[in-house]
Amino acid sequence: MYERKDLSSLLKRLKEPRKFIQVLSGPRQIGKTTIAEQLIKKISMPYSFFSADGIPSADSLWINQIWESARLKMDSANDKGYLLIIDEIQKISNWSEYIKRNWDMDSRKGINLKLLILGSSNMLLNKGLTESLTGRFELIKLSHWSFTEMKNAFDFNAEEYAYFGGYPGAACLIKNEKRWKDYIINSIVETTISKDILQTVHIQKPALLKNLFELSCKYAGEILSYTKILGQLNDAGNTTTLAHYQELLDKSWMIKGLQKFSKSKVSTRSSIPKWLAYNTSFASVYSQIGFKETKKNPALWGRRVEQAIGAYLLNQTHICGFNLFYWRDGNKEVDFILKKDNKIVALEVKASNLKFHKGLNEFNKKYKVDKNILISNESFSWMDMLNIDISKLFS
Repeated sequence: MYERKDLSSLLKRLKEPRKFIQVLSGPRQIGKTTIAEQLIKKISMPYSFFSADGIPSADSLWINQIWESARLKMDSANDKGYLLIIDEIQKISNWSEYIKRNWDMDSRKGINLKLLILGSSNMLLNKGLTESLTGRFELIKLSHWSFTEMKNAFDFNAEEYAYFGGYPGAACLIKNEKRWKDYIINSIVETTISKDILQTVHIQKPALLKNLFELSCKYAGEILSYTKILGQLNDAGNTTTLAHYQELLDKSWMIKGLQKFSKSKVSTRSSIPKWLAYNTSFASVYSQIGFKETKKNPALWGRRVEQAIGAYLLNQTHICGFNLFYWRDGNKEVDFILKKDNKIVALEVKASNLKFHKGLNEFNKKYKVDKNILISNESFSWMDMLNIDISKLFS
């Protein structure tokens, strides 16, 4: 079974003396539980693995019960250490208060019981971590699968990744596009929206939120204002509501409306968003044109390639800690602007041959740019870009 690199990081931390709660978070269906299952095969310490799936949300005492059972097992076996793993922890109301109480109790008594928490709903998970567990945890963020991972695990080629995206569970379905689309929509999209958003935040217009997601996926890689989006929706709403829904979808690793790069924060915040999906499968699943036909259409395929690069960059913003923008001035554009501290990287994506780009040239006249990257078949291809370590762009 394929092992993501995050497994080794987690394994190393759990071998260290007990100090922090370890938290594994990320989108649904990207392998958090699998990593935990792989972990327990590699560690020598005894463990207990529990899932909050199926536990009533109001049953907060459940955490006390499983924690006490872990203490008793550790004590009866006279073990020097013990690992407690709790999956889908965010489903329990006030979970962080109970975790804090038990963790602090063990710390005071010198009980070497280590804790690994797994969670899918980033909104609920982050709320509990920041409200109750400040200074007590380390967070490992798992992103959607990269091209390198899909290639090594499932023998994906770059074109398959650009269209079908990076969901390991869907990899075996890509030869049957109807079945693949059904899986993505029903098992991932609908589940994420209904469980991670609608059950977490009070949404006045659930249909509007779903329509925003679908429409933003259809326009992935394009710059489209909230006003124009409203013009294509049947449900009445306003731009403020759409902007709020975009934030919720962003926090759920689904879609993001990139802001325009500018020295003025006001201009950036008021800019028209450029829409990107966190996983390229979202952009493809709502298309009426299949994989083979899309590859034959230069305009459509160019958008899929740009979206694939954009998704990779978007996921890496959470891992590498940089900000992602686009830039446009009149008819001159640059697809992606990466900013970390004072370093700026400008990146233009073309699926065809191109030696010179006016947008990059104009952007360099206005700003101090550390690196300019023109992705085209002439020099550095989009396939090459999907294989690089993004953090090295800032070195």
